[in-house]
Amino acid sequence: MTYEGMLAETLVVRGHGGDEIEAYYARPLGAGPYPGVVVIHHMPGWDEWTREVARKFAQHGYAAIAPHLYSRSGPGSPDDVAARARAEGGVADDQVVGDVGGCARFLRAQPYANGKVGVIGFCSGGRQTYMVACRLPELNAAVDCWGGGVIVDDPAQLNDKRPVPVIDLTPSLGCPLMGLFGNDDTNPNVDQVNRTEEALKRHGKGYEFHRYDGAGHGFFAVDRAGYRPDQAVDGWSKVFAFYGKHLTGSAG
Repeated sequence: MTYEGMLAETLVVRGHGGDEIEAYYARPLGAGPYPGVVVIHHMPGWDEWTREVARKFAQHGYAAIAPHLYSRSGPGSPDDVAARARAEGGVADDQVVGDVGGCARFLRAQPYANGKVGVIGFCSGGRQTYMVACRLPELNAAVDCWGGGVIVDDPAQLNDKRPVPVIDLTPSLGCPLMGLFGNDDTNPNVDQVNRTEEALKRHGKGYEFHRYDGAGHGFFAVDRAGYRPDQAVDGWSKVFAFYGKHLTGSAG
C-alpha cells in the first residue's frame, strides 16, 4: 500500500507591505519535491469552495496556498467580509500583487518545494491572476478562470485601486497563461475573451484558451447554481496538464 496524507490548515503569511494576512494552506505529507500554487479566491470571498480548491491541488501533489485577500476588512463570515470589502471599493491591485508575491515566497521557502510556483484565480481572481502574471516575474505559470475586467470598456471602472487596464500589462506577461471561459458568460463575454486572445497573439505570448458551450460564470464552483460538471471535469484536466508541463516538467 502506498501511503497518502495531507496537511491542511490556516496560517499567517507576510503580504503586501509586510502585513500579516490569513491564508489557507494544503500540501501532501511527504518529502516532495512539490510545485506550489497560489489560489486567488473569487469575488464572493475566501470561502469553503476556495479551501476545497486548495485541497484538490494537494491531492494532486501540489503545495497550495490561498491568501485571504479581504483579511484587512476584519473578521466574520466570508459573505460579510466580502460585502465589507466591496463597500470599501474592493482590493487595490498593488495590495494583491504584494499578497500573492508573499505567498509565492512562502511556498518557495519550504524544504519540500521544487522551486516552481503557479497561480490560479477565479472570477475577480482571474483578472488578478492575469495581472500578477504580468507583474511578478518569479511566477512560472498562470491560469485565469473566467476573469472579468481584463478588458475595460468603461473608463469609469478604473480608479485609484485599479488604475490601469490589465490588458495593457500584456507586454510584461512573464509566464505561460491558460484561460478557461464559459461561452454563456457575460463578464467576460465572448468578444472580450477574443480581444484578450488577440492581445496575447499580438505580443507573442505563450498561452492557451479553452471555451465551453453550455457554461457561464463560475462553472467550477460545486456549491453554486452555475456549476457544470462535464465542463468542470474537462477544465480541471486541462489545468493539471498545463501545470504538469510548466511546474513539474511532466505532462499530466
